[in-house]
Amino acid sequence: MHKTRFRRRGLALALMTAVIGSASAADRPDYLPPWNPPTSGGVQFSAPPVDAIADLHGDIVDPQLTVFFAGNQFMVVHDLLAAFRHAYPQYQRIFVETLPPGILAKQIETGALVMGNLRIALKPDVFTAGKASIAAHQKRHGWFADTYDYARNPLAILVAQGNPKGIHSLADLGRPDVRVSMPNPAWEGIARQIEASYRKAGGQALDTTIMHTKLADGSTFLTRIHHRQTPLRVLQGESDAGVVWSTEAYFQQQILHHPVQTVAIPAAQNSMATYTAARMKDAPHAQAAKDFLAFMQTPAAQAIYRKYDFLPPH
Repeated sequence: MHKTRFRRRGLALALMTAVIGSASAADRPDYLPPWNPPTSGGVQFSAPPVDAIADLHGDIVDPQLTVFFAGNQFMVVHDLLAAFRHAYPQYQRIFVETLPPGILAKQIETGALVMGNLRIALKPDVFTAGKASIAAHQKRHGWFADTYDYARNPLAILVAQGNPKGIHSLADLGRPDVRVSMPNPAWEGIARQIEASYRKAGGQALDTTIMHTKLADGSTFLTRIHHRQTPLRVLQGESDAGVVWSTEAYFQQQILHHPVQTVAIPAAQNSMATYTAARMKDAPHAQAAKDFLAFMQTPAAQAIYRKYDFLPPH
């Protein structure tokens, strides 16, 4: 009798624990992207992390304008395209990619992007990336007919709310107890600038510690897809810190109100990127490309970049 009663109590306790555990898991936010407002005009279907596409925006069928944007500007796209359509109502079907610039360049070179079961063979009318990257592509390929610098961006360290690991500088990222998320140098331009900042803060020794020693022992993680993985890993408790564009930290903290905070990097150790928009010589929609590049120079476009904390180009 007593054994039966104990079994029942044990079963009830186990079920209660399972229910509480399931409720806790269900109530815990996953913070998965997309972080932009969804596109309207069709059936809404998204099932993260299986069926969720964060870096393809707009109309992929017969677009009137195709823009390949450096991936760190994903947060700007919704407002920017709405303002462009208002200024140029003749362009309503617009397709934008916000993948890492190294991936976008390879897409231009090969003629297509394959994402899962999807193959995209659209050519860009406009390509944006860091100023040095645009200059290098122009020297190597001669792709561009015209260019325009439109924004700048410094770096910042992103940590969890409350800064539980007490991270106050780039040098702290070299500590053995700090799990670092780092953009992959193979296709992320930001990686070169972050490494330059590591060297400014702690010489080659700090860069080697973070990029080799800690990578070998697993306490540095290289992003596999996109540097937006860094804020996601911090939010999900998989990394303690990572260097990101300051606009990315601002977006997570001030616009999405996610539980993260920013550790500033002193100007002497920081690296500043300048972003350049380039009109392709072989743009499929030549006039649309010219109009978009002209729009990027307007006060309306610049105001949108200021909203997301990008600095003016000069």
